[in-house]
Formats: sequence, C-alpha cells, structure tokens
Amino acid sequence: MIRRIISLFGPKPTVLRDRFLQRFDGRMIIMHEGLSIGWVSELLKEAGGGGIFRFDVRQSSSGSPPPIEWLAHRWVMSQSLPLPLLLRVQGEELQLRHLTRNGSPVHPSEINWMLPEMDAGRVHVYLRCSGDGFLPERGIPVSDNAVRFELDGEYFDL
Repeated sequence: MIRRIISLFGPKPTVLRDRFLQRFDGRMIIMHEGLSIGWVSELLKEAGGGGIFRFDVRQSSSGSPPPIEWLAHRWVMSQSLPLPLLLRVQGEELQLRHLTRNGSPVHPSEINWMLPEMDAGRVHVYLRCSGDGFLPERGIPVSDNAVRFELDGEYFDL
C-alpha cells in the first residue's frame, strides 16, 4: 500500500523522458520478450552488435519504474509492433523498426543493412517528444520489413 502511495508522487513523465533521452541519445536498443542464446551470439559477432543495448520488456519493477522501463511499457509496447524491435534514439526522436519476418526474428546481420534504410525513412513508427511524452507517427506498414540492397546495379529485397 505504501509503495502505491509513493508511486503516485514518483517522477513526472517529462523527467523520465528526459532521463531516458539523456542516457540513450545516439544509441540503439533491442526490445524483446526473450532472445535465444544463438541469436544473441550472432548479434555479438556483428560489427557494433555488442554496443546495442538489449531490454526484455517482460521486466517490471514495483514502484517508480526506471526511464527505460517506463518508455517500453508506456510508449513502445502500445505501438503493437512485433518483437524483437530495434529502437534508435536520435535527439528527441525515437525510431522503431521491428526485427521479424515471416513470424521469426531476422538474422542479426540484417540490422546493419536496416540502418541506412532507417536514415531514409523506412521506419515503422517514429516517437517524437511532445507534451509529457511522445507523439507517435506511423511510417511503413508493419507487414513491410523487407531489406532492399543493391548488388551490381540491381536491387533485391530480403
């Protein structure tokens, strides 16, 4: 009971948002509901893969949540994207792109192929700072998660 009362007077949403943005600006986070050891091993083999923070959305603390948990449960999960998903933090904008194809996680090597596409706007959801939280803006359809790449002047979709 006392924890509930204390949580009512916990950090304001703007404080949680600002703490999250300050901590993760310029970084990437994979939000998931459990990843296989093999998938994580492959991720760690990729250039920069060890620098991608991973957060299991099944985590839930009692009382005031840490900023990443607040963001995951209040803003990311409400977008109804398949998990795992890649969240990229750039200033006051978050870019979300799910990492599944045909109901299964893509190979971690595809993340590096997705990054230039995200720069070009191939993102499923943008979350932009607004009010006490974020304003979601839909991008490409959830059903579209093809990776387009060029090889010898021809374009291919994975």
